[in-house]
Amino acid sequence: MKIGIVGCAGRMGRMLMEAVLAAEGCALAGGTERPGSDAVGRDAGELLGRGDLDALIGDDPRRLFETSDAVIDFTAPAATVLHAALAAETGRVLVVGTTGLSKDAEAHLQAAADRTPVVYAPNFSVGITLLMALTERAAAILGDDYDIEIVEMHHRHKVDAPSGTALGLGRAAAKGRAVALDGVWCKSRDGHTGARPRGEIGFATLRGGDVVGDHTVMFAAEGERVELTHKASSRAVFAKGAVRAALWAHGKPPGLYTMRDVLGL
Repeated sequence: MKIGIVGCAGRMGRMLMEAVLAAEGCALAGGTERPGSDAVGRDAGELLGRGDLDALIGDDPRRLFETSDAVIDFTAPAATVLHAALAAETGRVLVVGTTGLSKDAEAHLQAAADRTPVVYAPNFSVGITLLMALTERAAAILGDDYDIEIVEMHHRHKVDAPSGTALGLGRAAAKGRAVALDGVWCKSRDGHTGARPRGEIGFATLRGGDVVGDHTVMFAAEGERVELTHKASSRAVFAKGAVRAALWAHGKPPGLYTMRDVLGL
């Protein structure tokens, strides 16, 4: 299976390329970078210190889609919208790990998924996917006698908050309670906020250092607290999960899938 990587020269892009090369049954089709990037025109193997891999880095995403079976996208919302349209036009599998997508951008993914398989997840870690399933189940069992707080910490360079993974955990908790997250969430607290409303799902965001990603879902009640935690020490887990998703989606009918579909949860 030939897999292309958009935004391939960054830290995550390089990890994705390494994950493709390490996966059985995969070949690296190439990658893209922004016009003017020093990486454009080079072989991906040169970036990875592997010699010539016959995998060119270009600045035309359409060409990459045309020469790949699947494309993995961990870029930025505006670029992801463009890539969704290209996936729909070419019928290629699209795996999206971009965070901070607006509802409008997500609508573009859904439109593409009407024509081709799209796997979209805020986090491609197998462990995080399991955490989301456990969060939904726990929220359903414990009910709103337990206050839910989601605490996340990432490196100082992360630009969106709360993280896409934290929001995904919030959606899982809200689904377990059969409510809409945007009707019960509290993304920040400052000043005299009054008592915590029953049923609220709160978020706390921490930023600093080089933390890859820590997430904890707390269920707090009178006399006890249940905490579900996942800590990522390497971005390689996201890359491995994304390649696993691409392999799983190959040959699937058009649709918008998640990592829970990939893992059969």
